[in-house]
Amino acid sequence: MGLGPTHLLLLLIIVVLLFGRNKISDLMGDVAKGIKSFKKGLSEDDTQVVDPKVIDNPAQAERDKTKAG
Repeated sequence: MGLGPTHLLLLLIIVVLLFGRNKISDLMGDVAKGIKSFKKGLSEDDTQVVDPKVIDNPAQAERDKTKAG
């Protein structure tokens, strides 16, 4: 036996009475901001700094790494 439409409506009325409309709308606004922030974080590219030596001469850059390390 699940929640029917009547049960859901009654539950919604109780939640609105307990928290009030303003509190619920503020909460939904915060949830929306969180989702937007999450999506923005996913869409940002992770850029890496490229060593100019690697672009000019990859073999020389590899030798420099082995000398330094």
